[in-house]
This record gives sequence, C-alpha cells and structure tokens, in this order.
Amino acid sequence: MSMKKEASSLSELGFDVNFGAGFFRQVPSSGCDNGEGTQRRPRPTKVSVIGAGEVGMAIAQTILTQGLADEIALVDDDAHRVRGEMLDLQHAAAFLPRVRIVAGTDVLALTRGSDLAIVTVPGARQQVTLELLRKKVAVLREIVPAVAEGSPESLLLVVSNPVDVLAYAAWKLSGFPASRVIGSGTNLDSSRLRRLLADHLGVGAQDVQAYMVGEHGGAAVALWSSISVGGMPVLSYLQKTHASSSSCFDGEALEGIRRAVVGGAREVIGLKGYASWAIGYSVASLARSLLRDQRRVHPVSLLAKGFIPGNDHEVFLSLPARLGRGGVLGVAAELELTADEESTLRRSAETLWEHCQALGL
Repeated sequence: MSMKKEASSLSELGFDVNFGAGFFRQVPSSGCDNGEGTQRRPRPTKVSVIGAGEVGMAIAQTILTQGLADEIALVDDDAHRVRGEMLDLQHAAAFLPRVRIVAGTDVLALTRGSDLAIVTVPGARQQVTLELLRKKVAVLREIVPAVAEGSPESLLLVVSNPVDVLAYAAWKLSGFPASRVIGSGTNLDSSRLRRLLADHLGVGAQDVQAYMVGEHGGAAVALWSSISVGGMPVLSYLQKTHASSSSCFDGEALEGIRRAVVGGAREVIGLKGYASWAIGYSVASLARSLLRDQRRVHPVSLLAKGFIPGNDHEVFLSLPARLGRGGVLGVAAELELTADEESTLRRSAETLWEHCQALGL
C-alpha cells in the first residue's frame, strides 16, 4: 500500500524559501565581518547516525535533547522508517534546541561534512559467529568508505556489537588514523558498575571512579583496586567493613558483581526486547567529550597495540582514554593490574586478533 507523503517544509509546498529571510531586518554590522558585510558565524556541528533502529534513534534523540549538534543526519536502508523518525523529531521543534534534522538512505550525500559519524549496524542478538561477523562487516563496507569520502576529517564512533572487532574493521575500511576511530566499548558497562557501587555507598554514580576495561562482553575486567569515591579507595573499605558479615567482599563476591554488570544488557533485552536508552546516554556522553573537546576520560574501544603487556597485535579493546576534538588524545597505559587481570586482557587480545585475521582485512 502506497503511503501519502506529507510536506515536511513550506518549500515542499511551493513557497520560495528566500522570501522568509526578510522577515527580520538586518542590523548594521558590528565590525566583525568577513569583508562582505556579513558577520562570521561558527561552523555548525554535524552528527550523522547511521542506523535508525532502537539504538540509533535513542542516540539521536539524546544528542538532540542535549544540544550537542546543529545538524543531525539520520541514515537507514528503510526509507519510510527513517523519514518517519525524522518527522517525529521535527514535530517537537518548539520544545527543543534549534537543530536541522535530515534523513534518507544515501550515506554519502547525507553524512557529507560530518564532524562525528556514529555507526549502528543491526543484527541478530545471538552468539557471535564468524558468519555473523562477516555479514556485519559487509554492511560496514557499504557505509564506512562513503562516510570517509564525504567526511574525511570526521570522527568515527562504532556502537554495534561485537564492538571491538567492528571498530577494528571500521578503522581498516576508513583509512583514518586510529585516534579518530572509536568503539563505544565498556563505557556503559562502567556506568552499570558505578551505579551498583553508588547505590550501596549512598552516593551519586558520578562520584564513583570505576572502570571496566578489556573486551566488551563477558570477558570485561573490573579494575577493583583503582575504584574510589572522594579520593578514598572503595574496595579496601568494603572488605574491612564487611569482614565479619556473611556477605564479605572476597574474590567470589567481586566476580558475582562483575557478572551482574556484564549481564545487565542481557536482562534488559530479555524484559523489553532490546536495550536503547542507556546506550543512548552513554554515546551522548562520548559525543560531548569529543565534539566539545572536554578531555574527559572514558573507557572506550581503541587501538590497544602497545598498551597491554605481552600484546603486539592491532586489536581494539577498551582502556581508559582521554577524549577530545581530535578523538583519542591519550591512553591510560600505566594501569595497576593483578596477574589474573593482565592474563585476561592478553587472552582477550589473542581472541580478538583471531577474529580480525579471519575477516581478511
């Protein structure tokens, strides 16, 4: 059944857009002009979100409401769906910051001139197999080169799972410096850990300094020894105060907390069918740090070669990194790891490298 397409602008109804420009009279120049009588305006910030599924739209909506972009481009292979999502957001214009929202199916045309391109590749929520990986990389082959062609100076943020392997693939396909290709990694896992600890300690989650690192998923590592609140180490306090209770913070208990963190998304998906809002806020926090040059530290998936003892492979996995307008500006390379944590990171690097080699990139 064909669907009637309603106009999304007055120009689509035949009105000349140039007549609207004279609605307000222009004031005399203040002297800060470009020699042609017009004032210099800062270059608008453009964010492109490729993939208008639940995750992609949660990201777009959060970036929109937080005022992080002047233009948002939505790209999806379902033309009807992505237009519907665009109109749904445009209709809320009176309640939001002024943002130009465009949508369609043409990756190159729509993402051209992006400052940040966010890639969400849909896929079955199932165990990762080589066949599934190859299908997702095939989708990236259609997306990433087009983004790189139209936005050669952009930052590339991969949100799809398995994020570490797909971030590696996006890096290879883009030809970008590794510093400008990032995976969402364990940024959200770290938030889940911070929330659990914050609730137990009765503080705000933003006051808990805690990181999950390594391979995104079941093998992620919690950096227990570095967790602090207000400059005070948390683990030693919890072990001391719970020493005489039935629920002490021993190795088994810590592993139970880690499993609860990495299994958090699985529970959400089991209950509502998909996870979206938390990853939307997580990615928006990364976008803010990148686009506004905040120099904040986030655990994100990055090229980890040389940062993990005993690993010389070109693999992406999560480490705390300083993020700014140039992408990854620095990596926390002097982490204090236990022997078990270091061994887990090395095993993850080997596993990820095997996947990457199998893709033939």
